[in-house]
Amino acid sequence: MKLLASKGARMVALAVVMGIVASCGLPRSGPTRNEIFAGSVQREGDAFVVEVNQRVIAATSVVPALGFSEDFQNAGISSTEVIRPGDVLGLTIYENVEDGLLAGQGANAAVIDEVTVDGAGFIFIPYAGRIRAAGNTPNALREIITRNLDEQTPDPQVIIRRASGDGATVSVAGAVNGQGIFPVERATRTLSGMLAAAGGIRGEADIARITVVRGAQSGTIWFEDLYVNPAFDIAMRGGDRILVEEDSRSFTSLGATGQQARVPFESQTISAIEAIATVGGLQSTLADPTGVFVLRNEPVEIASQVLGRGDLQGTQRMIYVLDLTAPTGMFEARDFVIRDGDTVYVTEAPFAQWSKALNALTGTLGTANSIAGLASD
Repeated sequence: MKLLASKGARMVALAVVMGIVASCGLPRSGPTRNEIFAGSVQREGDAFVVEVNQRVIAATSVVPALGFSEDFQNAGISSTEVIRPGDVLGLTIYENVEDGLLAGQGANAAVIDEVTVDGAGFIFIPYAGRIRAAGNTPNALREIITRNLDEQTPDPQVIIRRASGDGATVSVAGAVNGQGIFPVERATRTLSGMLAAAGGIRGEADIARITVVRGAQSGTIWFEDLYVNPAFDIAMRGGDRILVEEDSRSFTSLGATGQQARVPFESQTISAIEAIATVGGLQSTLADPTGVFVLRNEPVEIASQVLGRGDLQGTQRMIYVLDLTAPTGMFEARDFVIRDGDTVYVTEAPFAQWSKALNALTGTLGTANSIAGLASD
C-alpha cells in the first residue's frame, strides 16, 4: 500500500512539473525557421520571405556608387599665381633718388608689409592710388604699380611677394591628423596634396570616405579610389571644404552565431558568408544551416525586381533565406551582398530544441523524484 502511494505521488509530481515546463516554454534566441515562414506576406504576414538564388543576388547586389561629378573632375588646375581677394601681399619699392617719396631719409627703398586685398579685389599704395590686384599675377600687378609711380618718382622698381595669408584656402576636417585651413598653393592644388598637407588620414584607409563640398555641390569617394582613379584627384578651389569620415555602416548579428552584436563594416563590401565569419561563424551545437536569414527594408525598385511585381508601393520588408546545406548554398552566401542596416539572423536547429527539451525533462524527472520523496515522507 505504501509502495502504491509512493508511485502515485511520483506520477502526480511529474505531471505537475511537466505542466509547468510546457506552459513556460523552452528558452531560445528567437523565432524558428517555420515561424519566420509562417509570418510571410504569402501567409498573410507583413514581410516577403524570399529564398536566395542567382537572380535574387543580381537584383540585390546594388551598392551605392561613390564618385565625383563631371563638374568636379573637369575643373582644371587653377594658377596659384593669380591674386585673389583676401590675399596678403608684401611690397618693396626702390626709388632712383636719394630722397624719395616713400623711402625714408637716407634710404632708397620702402618696405610695405601686409597689404591685404580687400573684398572688391583692390589695394591702396601711397602715390600709386587704389589699384585692382585681384585677377592679376604678381608680375602684372608690379607693372601696374610701376606705371602709376613713374609719374611721381623717376624709374621706380617694385618687388611683390605673397605673404602667408592666402585668400584661396580650403578647410580640412574629420579623421585627419591635422585639421585646419590650408592655402591653395602649388603643392596643395589637388585633393591628394591637400590631404597630405593635413597630415594624412586617420584610421583604416580602405574604408575611409572623402567628401568635398563646393558651394551647393558635393561629392564623396572612397579614399582608396583616390589613388586608383587619377580623375578623382580633383583640383582644389578656394572655399572648398573637405570632410574625412570613418565608415559608419554596420549590420546586426543575432541568433545562433558566435556573437550577437552590432558589427561595423571592415571593407567596402561584405558578403553574407563574410558577415557570418566576422561574428565567429555558426554555433555548431545550436545553429540550423538551412535557416540563415537576412532582414532588410528594401527600396521599392529593388523589391519589385526581386518579386517580379509592379504593384508595390514604398519600402518593403524583405527576409532573404540562405540554405548553406544546398549544393550551391555556400556560393550564394558568398555572392549575396550585405548592406548597411541589415540584420543577419541564424535560427536554432530542431535538434537543439529537442536537446533542450531532454535536458528540461531530465531535470524535471529529478525534481519529480525529489517532490515524490518529500510526499512519501
